[in-house]
Amino acid sequence: MKIYLPLDSAAVALGADEIAAAIHTHARALGIKVDLIRNGSRGMVWLEPLAEVATSDGRIAFGPMTLADVPALFGDLAAHPKALGLTEDLPWMKGQTRLTFARVGVVDPLSLDDYRMHGGIAGLERAMAMSPADMVAEVTASGLRGRGGAGFPTGIKWKTVSEAKGTQKYIVCNADEGDSATFADRMLMEGDPFTLIEGMAIAGLACGANKGFVYIRSEYPLAIRVMQDACRIALEKGLLGPSVLGRGAAFDIEIRVGAGAYVCGEETSLLNSLEGKRGVVRAKPPLPALQGFMARPTVVNNVISLASVPVIFAQGAAAYQSYGIGRSRGTIPLQIAGNVKFGGLYETAFGLTLGEVVEKIGGGTASGRPVKAVQVGGPLGAYFPPALFGTPFAYEDFAAKDGLIGHAGLSVFDDTADMLQMARFAMEFCAIESCGKCTPCRIGAVRGVETIDRIAKGDSAATPLLIDLCSTMKSGSLCALGGFTPYPVMSALTHFPADFSPLQEAAE
Repeated sequence: MKIYLPLDSAAVALGADEIAAAIHTHARALGIKVDLIRNGSRGMVWLEPLAEVATSDGRIAFGPMTLADVPALFGDLAAHPKALGLTEDLPWMKGQTRLTFARVGVVDPLSLDDYRMHGGIAGLERAMAMSPADMVAEVTASGLRGRGGAGFPTGIKWKTVSEAKGTQKYIVCNADEGDSATFADRMLMEGDPFTLIEGMAIAGLACGANKGFVYIRSEYPLAIRVMQDACRIALEKGLLGPSVLGRGAAFDIEIRVGAGAYVCGEETSLLNSLEGKRGVVRAKPPLPALQGFMARPTVVNNVISLASVPVIFAQGAAAYQSYGIGRSRGTIPLQIAGNVKFGGLYETAFGLTLGEVVEKIGGGTASGRPVKAVQVGGPLGAYFPPALFGTPFAYEDFAAKDGLIGHAGLSVFDDTADMLQMARFAMEFCAIESCGKCTPCRIGAVRGVETIDRIAKGDSAATPLLIDLCSTMKSGSLCALGGFTPYPVMSALTHFPADFSPLQEAAE
């Protein structure tokens, strides 16, 4: 009997380890041999812990599982009180276009044989038959853009590094996933680590780098453990090392652990931390592509960007580019959280409207109250009201509405949310997390909190001051932390003026 149960952090937090222990205990008592595979999560967080039993018809899903539901897994599965049907037939799964996350929840994360059986290594095999210039051209033609927030074309970054002079170059994976409502990086690393390893190896071959680093936030102990184990297995099996796949090219990966600073999600702060320095933003130029880690040419890409590379090479740039709209090509892993009925990860092509994501996929609010706002892009993202729900989920479309996609994390709020307090939170967050390098971020955020507090007390003269302050921060900050903090503040002030005005009117 084969049962799958996620080792994903969300599932573990909801009791998956206890369910696993109970499955083993009950199987021993019945004398039944069970092959329990701890896989990644399918992304349906509201159903975790989600157990899957392999049958001749396919894998049948059961969830959310409790200890009391375990005995029934060894009886008539059709009569199980938590039976959901075939996993692949569930509406959440059938509606997706899973490319980057095709194997997450399907394979044993640390089985390289399982990885190969489900299409892994095909991209690397094809890449190794190409010249470095053709590899860079393939990524460029795919239209892949950075999935970590900025949306910068990946091919351009690779081309810069590949053409830069230097005997030593590096590939750095930014796995410091610190934005609210983001968990795609963690899920990928915990559920399909070899995809990231393969993507980094392809990047190394394309750019002339023989060394890679994965910088993971310390708050992800399971992801750290899985990635360390996966790198060890990859080295033993020849996927990494002095001769990748026995073809002569060398590439190795080292796992580094951060210390919890939000600003280290910014690439130059990350590089400082990687070098053992304080996590402080660097002024640009020079660009990391030319003088990055140890002042050497360095590619810095997000987990999802690098994990999307194998499918581009396996299926071809044209196939990947055929998904999406405008300059937003391929798929995006939507991370739906907050006050929402169906929270989790949903991979789809760019182009769905924000309303479709929130209402159809997310199912509206968990509280059942009307949606008031959705913050897209983490704590620095703008708040979008229902009036903007027709906005297509694409980089340029969000930018046209003074918003950003960022890491594609969505936080849903119902009509009880106080947007003045949400704006204050954004400013306070920046004040706490600022590295202190630049004045607009270091001083502006502190003054911003004070100014919002004045508005809350009825000081109408403080509103124009807040607007001017946001303008200064947006144009003068060295990194995204200070530069994007005005987005949530100004969107809250623009779209929800009533939350800022009652106390002003009372004071007058």
